Amino acid sequence: MNKDQIEGKWKQIKGKFKQKYADLTDDDLTYSEGKFDEMMGKLQEKTGKTKEDLKREIESW
Repeated sequence: MNKDQIEGKWKQIKGKFKQKYADLTDDDLTYSEGKFDEMMGKLQEKTGKTKEDLKREIESW
């Protein structure tokens, strides 16, 4: 799955991440154009997972 596919799927899975990782806020999960890498960095920081792990988790949903 490439970056564009993940970005497109993001709205569908944002709620699932909030349920699974209670520490995440709406600000952490907000994606705006050109900020995808920044958002992934926030997710890595809050979840302790690598970018590859997060991408695999997103793909699995």
